[in-house]
Amino acid sequence: MHIGRFVARRLGFLLLQLWGVATIAFFLVHLIPGNPAQALAGSGANAQSIKGIEHQLGFDKPLPEQYVLYLWNVLHGNLGDSIFTGQSVLADLVQRLPATLELVTAAMVISVIVGVPLGIYVGLRRTGLLSRIAFVYGMLTGALPDFWLGLILIFVFYFLLHWAPAPLGQLDAIQDAPPHLTGVYVIDSVLAGQWDLLFSAFGHLILPVITLVLVYMGNIVKMARSSMTEAMQSGYVEHARAMGLSNAVVLRYALRNALAPVVTVIAFTYGFLLGGAVLVETIFSWGGLGQYAVQSITNSDYFAITGFVLAAALFMAVIYLVLDLVYAVLDPRIEY
Repeated sequence: MHIGRFVARRLGFLLLQLWGVATIAFFLVHLIPGNPAQALAGSGANAQSIKGIEHQLGFDKPLPEQYVLYLWNVLHGNLGDSIFTGQSVLADLVQRLPATLELVTAAMVISVIVGVPLGIYVGLRRTGLLSRIAFVYGMLTGALPDFWLGLILIFVFYFLLHWAPAPLGQLDAIQDAPPHLTGVYVIDSVLAGQWDLLFSAFGHLILPVITLVLVYMGNIVKMARSSMTEAMQSGYVEHARAMGLSNAVVLRYALRNALAPVVTVIAFTYGFLLGGAVLVETIFSWGGLGQYAVQSITNSDYFAITGFVLAAALFMAVIYLVLDLVYAVLDPRIEY
């Protein structure tokens, strides 16, 4: 019952947050240089044709009137039509969302599986070669541009070594997508029993996932390391040892208390991965939300830009809601 009230209250705040995001995004995109009607009409169009397209898109109306009309359409599930694709923005987002979720979720899972145990191990054993490597990696990871690292990996593993497939999407150019069930090619190819597509999809997934993992896993490693070190030096651990508890029990207590800040960083990193996917998807021609956002900005596609911003805001809000619920499991003292 308490959790239900908490979720309902957070959903109410979510509506206010989305309204604020939609408002800010609407007015900011109108500051972007360029005229969508001009881009849609073509370079050889006359002024009358451009004005006709502006009238059709509603861009000839006063800005406050455009804003009210935009909010009304959003409330009814209409995010507008994309100038670049010719489809509704909502349809574009739904079509491209699985590709982005596949990429960022794979990177997140690997970052957690590798980063958390590595950080905990380094926090328990603060000397040795592995600790030094983890420390240096943690210092360097924040200075690694994801687009630069992605280009380096493409140059080495595709151009020089020929180990990786061409960075031209989620499958080889001669292959068709598997039957659409979830939209995630790795899962759909398994469900359809098309193992050649699974091999191809997995091969195209490796380099962009490695790029995101190398850039964003460092925060998880550093937080797990510092949190575990602090927990092992705390007063309750010293008291538990003085009471004669075994090392396994002491470690379990320390680990549970150390996980809360690590879970926070994991949630933040998951959100940051969506931003990192913008450039990584463009480099690897991934065809997800990130590449869609870059194309929308390049083409001054106002409705597509605001649609992506709303989708990203909703994505982050859901992550924070799940984070609060996980906190309740890790620490029952939290009150709703």
